[in-house]
Amino acid sequence: MTTGEPRSAYVHVPFCRHRCGYCDFTLVAGRDDLIESYLAALDRELDSVAGPMELDTLFLGGGTPTHLSPAQLGRLFELLLARFRPASGAEFSVEANPADVTDERVAVLADAGVNRVSLGVQSFDDAILKALERDHDAATVQIAVERLRRRFENISVDLIFAVPGQSISLWKDTLQRAIELRPAHVSTYGLTVEKGTAFWSRRQKGLLPSLPDDLEREMYAAAMDELAAAGLEQYEISNFARPGFACRHNEVYWTGKPYLAFGPGAASFVNGVRTTNHRSVTTWIKRVLAGESPVMESERLPPEDAARERLVIGLRRTAGVDLSQFAVETGFSVDQLAAEPIQLHVAAGLLERTPTHLRLTCEGRFLSDSVTVDLL
Repeated sequence: MTTGEPRSAYVHVPFCRHRCGYCDFTLVAGRDDLIESYLAALDRELDSVAGPMELDTLFLGGGTPTHLSPAQLGRLFELLLARFRPASGAEFSVEANPADVTDERVAVLADAGVNRVSLGVQSFDDAILKALERDHDAATVQIAVERLRRRFENISVDLIFAVPGQSISLWKDTLQRAIELRPAHVSTYGLTVEKGTAFWSRRQKGLLPSLPDDLEREMYAAAMDELAAAGLEQYEISNFARPGFACRHNEVYWTGKPYLAFGPGAASFVNGVRTTNHRSVTTWIKRVLAGESPVMESERLPPEDAARERLVIGLRRTAGVDLSQFAVETGFSVDQLAAEPIQLHVAAGLLERTPTHLRLTCEGRFLSDSVTVDLL
């Protein structure tokens, strides 16, 4: 497997104004009283870094990093930049909520060296935003992008489709309005209802209908067609970018490279071992401030299982899996792992095999989950 020193790091900032009904991420809402303790604990956890460590990518996700006040954001960046030194040309990303994008926060981000902002837009239809329990409206998105544009070229927008009450025309309108903002990057996700979320409870009670599969497929097809026509190339199942603006941090995950991670629920991958911190924000804070390990679980997959995981994750990229590189880095050829299902899916038109690569076809992207299950 891929080894070497990590040149990427993820930092989880677990605070939000409120929890949206579909969200199953590690976060707390309405607990701003914990922010100072979180920063103190993060400072302690970061002491494990023999810094300053040079990084090619640094990504702050959540939660909502921009929920922190400008002063708290500034403190967060001080802690990080004392341990990490972004290399020349490094990608430094922060997730942001449109409702939090003030001129003051934008200045704090830019002055810290952030050069990529991922904006949680989700929709441009106010009724759909309300259905998703978002705390912004379409007008707020426009203002946020205008503010960000003054300091950032690399702006990404996240969109959600297959929302109850959403028609294909509403979704196409959201795509067009996103395109009009001229983002460098767009992520599109079909709504998934995870166990433990408020949406899951509502669906179990029959209060949250699912959209028909054929409508969800039509929405995904529209995203692929319209974003490509606007110059945003699909480089991964859910992600589209203008040339040169693919998310380099996420590419680290998809290509099996090592990375560090800090904060509650954060998972790192170093020397073939994946370690995951406690998901409870308060437990993570208490453990770290007590000088105890924040790690909840640690796992080294057997070589064959690790290779299968690498194959499945690699197929998310439209470029697919480089066959010779895969064999060198995992010790297994794809045929050793899954010759028969690969042949079946190639015959069915869901996988394409060239002399150098294995990749999902366009049709295969619609059925990627069923293809990858067969490869595991």
